[in-house]
Amino acid sequence: MPLSDVEQEIQTLCVSREVEIAAPIEVVFRAMLEEVGPGGELPDGKPFPMVLEPWPGGRWYRDLGDNAGHLWGHVQVIKPPTLLELNGPMFMSFPSVNHVQYRLTADGNGTRLQFTHRAMGPLPDGLRENVGTGWDHGLGRIAEIASRLLAEGRKGAK
Repeated sequence: MPLSDVEQEIQTLCVSREVEIAAPIEVVFRAMLEEVGPGGELPDGKPFPMVLEPWPGGRWYRDLGDNAGHLWGHVQVIKPPTLLELNGPMFMSFPSVNHVQYRLTADGNGTRLQFTHRAMGPLPDGLRENVGTGWDHGLGRIAEIASRLLAEGRKGAK
């Protein structure tokens, strides 16, 4: 059976968001690590735990047990509590290059989180329409987790 060569167009994707979170930067950074790690959740509420090794070169992956799973990427830059950059295939099971950046800035008593996901590769139809929804959910979860951590800290201080 002869192989055929088919060229696919390389496309790009960029999702950018900015979120104001009513919690100190250290709390938001912890909440971000929880959401991209063991506290991850899909938009339908189903748990989606990941493993994040929080150091340069650390892996970011989904552990399915029995030596099965999915590598999403590696930590490119981590500067607690202001920056996390990840690169790798992410959720894409096709040739792709992805870079995700979470940049946190203290803003009064709160934190501004600037998020960017850039990708390139032979992106399938429909990907652009759905990828922003997932990231929006994750960013909302970071705010929820930060609020919970803040409340737990207040209870512990009493």
